[in-house]
Amino acid sequence: MLIGLITAVLASICYGTGSVLQAVGSRKSARREAAKASTAGVTQHGGPSLSSTAKAAMTWEFIVGTILDFVGFGLGALAARMLPLFLSQTVISANLVVTAVLSVKMLGITLSRREWTSIAVVCGSLVMLATAAGHEGSGQTDMATHWWLLAISVLLMVGGTVAVRLMGAGAAILAGLLSGLGFGALGVGVRILDGVDPFDLVTFLSDPALYAILVAGIGGMYLHTVALQIGSVNGATAALVVGETVLPGTIGVVWLGDASRPGFGWVAVVGFLLAVAGAVAVAWFGKHGEESDTATTERPLHLVDAPG
Repeated sequence: MLIGLITAVLASICYGTGSVLQAVGSRKSARREAAKASTAGVTQHGGPSLSSTAKAAMTWEFIVGTILDFVGFGLGALAARMLPLFLSQTVISANLVVTAVLSVKMLGITLSRREWTSIAVVCGSLVMLATAAGHEGSGQTDMATHWWLLAISVLLMVGGTVAVRLMGAGAAILAGLLSGLGFGALGVGVRILDGVDPFDLVTFLSDPALYAILVAGIGGMYLHTVALQIGSVNGATAALVVGETVLPGTIGVVWLGDASRPGFGWVAVVGFLLAVAGAVAVAWFGKHGEESDTATTERPLHLVDAPG
């Protein structure tokens, strides 16, 4: 349990730091496009085009952030196999705190008292979940579940890509939420993946859960990048938290046998609900805080020049 918690915390730090660096790179690229008075980087609905997203991914900040994401993915995968999903995913989702703190320095964002309060609620809920967590389930499921996970992952990622192109700049929170659902599906896939222990290459490569992991991971990363380009970094990350926490946490308890300590079921439920509520609050306050900044300044505080 302790090793799993440490692994999840390290994954959270990697993800949180990576999100801020990716936001710095994305917004630096967006400013360059704006300086050129270019309209090639947006769709007709105001969202980022695939080419502008690719340019954002070529900045050094984004590259370093992506490397941290891969490290976080590896650590998160280990945590998902050592802890109940409602605990591992929620601890990893605490990268929201890392993101918020670093964004103050690196993105020039000023957090309101309500945002700090919401972040404190998330932290408190994580303590409750860690206290209540019991044993993790076996992860043994029938093959139909693996196929369903792949189908849902494809639907989420394709639907999210289409929604971003149709809704443009209004899809920031939706993109963050869908990327979170993708990462949640990834966490479930890691838990149920066959051929890992003991390792069997044929079983491993023939498992649909492996391809669900790839689709959800790549698609989730793309949608998260888009959300960082067009919306509040804290709002997008908070929406991601909701998606990657609720889905795997529920599936882990209902289908995979994850459980709380005897007599601590209510603590786990309250902690889980508070974590989701706190993340939603950060998304709401962050979104409206950005709108307020934009309305009262010539350019948003969120778009200050990045260091370097």
